[in-house]
Amino acid sequence: MPIRRLLNSRVPINFITFCVFLSCFPGCILSAIVTLDSIEIYNTHELLKKPTVYFKCKGDQNKTVLPDVKEKKVLYKFNGEESWQPLTKIEGKKCKRCGLYEEDTFKSDDTFEEWELCPSDFDGPDGKYQRIKEKEFNATFSCPKCDTAGSKSNTKTHEEAKKKGMHVAVVLFIIAVVLAVCIAGGVIGYKYWQKKKRQQEQARFLKLFEDGDDIEDELGLDHVI
Repeated sequence: MPIRRLLNSRVPINFITFCVFLSCFPGCILSAIVTLDSIEIYNTHELLKKPTVYFKCKGDQNKTVLPDVKEKKVLYKFNGEESWQPLTKIEGKKCKRCGLYEEDTFKSDDTFEEWELCPSDFDGPDGKYQRIKEKEFNATFSCPKCDTAGSKSNTKTHEEAKKKGMHVAVVLFIIAVVLAVCIAGGVIGYKYWQKKKRQQEQARFLKLFEDGDDIEDELGLDHVI
C-alpha cells in the first residue's frame, strides 16, 4: 500500500509510525521462547511437606510453577508442550536475571540459584542449555530460536586461538629437538676429531722413533759403546 494512500486513510499516525519502525528494525523486538526439557533437584528446603518449585525471571509478571517436581533425586523430563510452559521469553540478545525457587510458608522463598540467562547460553544441539548447581539441581533448558551467534563466534575464536597455540608449541618443540640434535652432533664430532688428532700425534711420535732407529742402524751407532 503506497504511503500517500496510508496517510489519506483513517489509519492512525502512531500505527503507521509503528509499522515503519517494525519494517526498519525487524530483529530488535523478536523474542525467543525458553522451555524446560528436564530437571532433577538434589535438595529440598521444606521438611514437613512436598516442595513447590518454580522458575521466575525479573521483569516477568508471573512465576512458572513446576507442578510435577516433588521428589529429590528424580529426573523429570518434559516435551515443551505442558500447560505451564514456556518458562520465559528472551528479547533479542539481552540477558535476563532468572532463578529456581521453592515456596516457603513461614518465611521468604528459598533460592536454588539465580543467574543471568542469555541467548548465547543455548549453543548446544537443538538450542539446548544445561545448568548445574552443585547440591541443588541439574536442569536442561531449550531455546531453538535464541541467537547464539556471539557464543559460536567466541567458541570459534577460542578454538582458533587454541589451534594456533598448539601450532606454535609444535614448532617450538621441533626447533628444540633440532637444536638438541645439532648440539649433540657437534659434541660427538668434536670428540671424534680430538680422538683422531691424538691418534695422528701418536702415529707421528712413533714414526719419529722408527726413523731414529733407522738412522742409528745406518750409522752403526748401536754397535758403538
